[in-house]
Amino acid sequence: MKADPRGVLTGTHFLDGDHACCEGALAAGARFAAGYPITPSTEVVERFAQRVPTVGGSFIQMEDELAASIALQGGVWGGAKAFTVTSGPGFSLMMEHIGYAAMTETPCVFVDVQRGGPSTGLPTLPAQGDMMQARWGSHGDYEIIALCPNSPQECFDLTIKAFNFSEEYRVPVMFMMDEVVGHMTEKVVIPPADQIEVVPRRHTHKSVEEYLPYQTNGDMVPEMAHAGEGYKFHVTGLTHDERGYPNMTPQMQQKLVTRLQKKIRDAEDRITLFEEEGTENADVTVVSYGITSRVAQRAIEMARVRGLKVGKLRLITAWPFPEKKIRQLAERTKAFVVPELNLGQMVREVERCAGGKAKTILVPHAGGSVHHPEDILAAIQEALR
Repeated sequence: MKADPRGVLTGTHFLDGDHACCEGALAAGARFAAGYPITPSTEVVERFAQRVPTVGGSFIQMEDELAASIALQGGVWGGAKAFTVTSGPGFSLMMEHIGYAAMTETPCVFVDVQRGGPSTGLPTLPAQGDMMQARWGSHGDYEIIALCPNSPQECFDLTIKAFNFSEEYRVPVMFMMDEVVGHMTEKVVIPPADQIEVVPRRHTHKSVEEYLPYQTNGDMVPEMAHAGEGYKFHVTGLTHDERGYPNMTPQMQQKLVTRLQKKIRDAEDRITLFEEEGTENADVTVVSYGITSRVAQRAIEMARVRGLKVGKLRLITAWPFPEKKIRQLAERTKAFVVPELNLGQMVREVERCAGGKAKTILVPHAGGSVHHPEDILAAIQEALR
């Protein structure tokens, strides 16, 4: 392997999703990762540990996932772009520090290669059971961004997007892979570094005297300074003022938490990504994400051969959820069919946004394997009865 000075491994490669995710992180400028081994995500940081020293970065294996999820934030405040990688049980352990990253507005990426659960579950087999936990796992009111790749190519492309979102909005971003996407091997095209858009850190240009760590400049996202640069700042999970100092009043809580939500909600149209096809006159729209979207594609093709009008909506951004798009589609489609490798998570968002204007039918699968296309086809046919 030969990379350019920025660490980008330019060219056409045959990579699995985990390795493609690693290459995306390097291309995005990640130079620090902390992690703890867990199937099926370990390959991401195994490759990173091998590759990152060549571009001046480092990887550290921590004693557990809780430690990893705070060490990466120390790396960010020290000036690095940083991430961690885990799967379901470790993701659960990281929730406290995901809340901390949201409250302190620490730009970072959490990669979750999902497997069957609950608990230890199915360590080597797929599921999509962490989707609601990604959004609601930590306590309190906050917003995150979550992306769902369905191929190794997207594992590369969307990892860069995840880092860019994290820097632009100073927010933790969840990268919601699944075991199949993580372990499948396909062609991945990596462009030259100068063709890859990388969003830089929102580093302050203010003097030490005028800088306030959580003061905003009109767009609700504060500028950032790093430890060791002479700036005075306080990083706390407590409700805080613009100096970063604890302020425990209801008024400050209202001001701060409202801003943490609005900076993402006001940008939903820019953040939300999806793939839409054939929905203009569809009687049924299939909503899917991750590996399930690839199985759903086959079911959609089978339905169309039978003369059924079926559209596709693939979630690329799971959070923020594409509420506007679902509401628009509900005005003209008869039903939504939602296959998931769980017993019902994102389907609840589809049903909520449909608001009773279109039926919502779940095609559940507890995990361990992917759906059979025939099961999704049967749900499409049922929706038209």
